Amino acid sequence: MLASIVKASRPISWVNTAFPFGAAYLLSGGTVDALFIGGVLFFLIPYNIAMYGINDVFDYESDIRNPRKGGIEGAVLSPKLHRPLLWAATITTVPFIIWFLVVGNITSNIWLLISAGAVVAYSAPVLRFKERPVLDSVTSAAHFTTPAIIGATITGGQVNIYFWYAIGAFFLWGMASHALGAVQDVQADQEGGLESIATVFGARVTTRLAAAAYLIAALLLFAMPSPAWVVGVAALGYVVNTIRFWQITDDTCEDVNRAWRVFLWMNYLSGALVTITLVSMYR
Repeated sequence: MLASIVKASRPISWVNTAFPFGAAYLLSGGTVDALFIGGVLFFLIPYNIAMYGINDVFDYESDIRNPRKGGIEGAVLSPKLHRPLLWAATITTVPFIIWFLVVGNITSNIWLLISAGAVVAYSAPVLRFKERPVLDSVTSAAHFTTPAIIGATITGGQVNIYFWYAIGAFFLWGMASHALGAVQDVQADQEGGLESIATVFGARVTTRLAAAAYLIAALLLFAMPSPAWVVGVAALGYVVNTIRFWQITDDTCEDVNRAWRVFLWMNYLSGALVTITLVSMYR
């Protein structure tokens, strides 16, 4: 059961939420203290158990029809594990959230509630933001950017305009990445009766929108002080990876899985470049 819960949390993507919190916390004046360690731990594992676990439970009917599910791109858990997974998400996240609310401030608390709300609203019944085109990509992007904003504001320190440039670029990256991921699931989602930005706009238009969002994100990074341009160059890699499928169709949507697999590994390279750039800027 524990192994299944961990698998459902997409370990390959843990760094995408933990790193933004940790980096923003330190750059806004925080130190390697209990709050830093607790925040990184929370956004590394519990946050992802909740985010992906809730999704897997309520997307089960679609996932069992999706050939790419069952590996690093998402677990397909037996229905008997759904209740334990939801309990695991609750038990591991609530204590952290209460702690952060107690030690945080008004600004960080607002962003924390937005973050937690987005995690639930994306997949949970009734709200189901993931089935509301464009809002689905916006909510997904919030999953990755809000940890950084929480990290920057919970210290009570000041953030400059370039922090928001970076958040804007990161937000567009998140929207583009969600849209690209949705493209490969067009047929599976249609068969499962699910709507997404890709099922509404179609695989081709959605792929082109994702490429455009990646490009704008890169341009925002080029507008930041040197050496942020290094990360901007890395962002252009996502553009290249996406435009390879410029002529994709709904019938061939699953071919985009090749771009998605490249995307998963590109994140580690990009993360390394971001780390090196931050160290060089703030050493």
